[in-house]
Amino acid sequence: MKGIVFNLLQKSVSEQYGEATWDALLDAAALDGAYTALGTYDDSEALKLVGAASNALNVGPDDVLRWFGRSALPLLAASYPAFFEGHDATRSFLLTLNEIIHPEVRKLYPGADVPTFTFDTSDADGLTIGYESKRRFCSFAEGLIEGAAEHYNQKVSIAQSTCMLRGDTMCLIVCSFAPAV
Repeated sequence: MKGIVFNLLQKSVSEQYGEATWDALLDAAALDGAYTALGTYDDSEALKLVGAASNALNVGPDDVLRWFGRSALPLLAASYPAFFEGHDATRSFLLTLNEIIHPEVRKLYPGADVPTFTFDTSDADGLTIGYESKRRFCSFAEGLIEGAAEHYNQKVSIAQSTCMLRGDTMCLIVCSFAPAV
């Protein structure tokens, strides 16, 4: 996993809970926390941090990942505004993941192992996203989708009809969008 993900997690935790909390998570996970954006780190380090946060907050790991996705999205929007420009809704933004965003991520962070997405656009008010990744961080993807909906001032309802965490070969993330009230 690229260090940028760890940097986003550190910033999210530090901004919302303080630097001491980040240090406590590193201690609980028995990690040193020296992550460079371009560095590559074992996925197990992210899992240890998620586990430490899960224990500290007494919530499930999926809830931690979902929170992280929601928290990371505004940081990504501030760092990479070009990815978000030209869209007035979450759906159109998400449809750029494979053709625009992930190729740029691979340019910026050589060796980045990004998820694979497929899209069913047959519902004009929604989107079904096929998610495949060896990491099986579909909850993080859901959090990013929720964060994107907030960015575009929309509400999103998300359901997973299939999930790799339940033994399926891929996750199907079904999204319905509506204007925020």
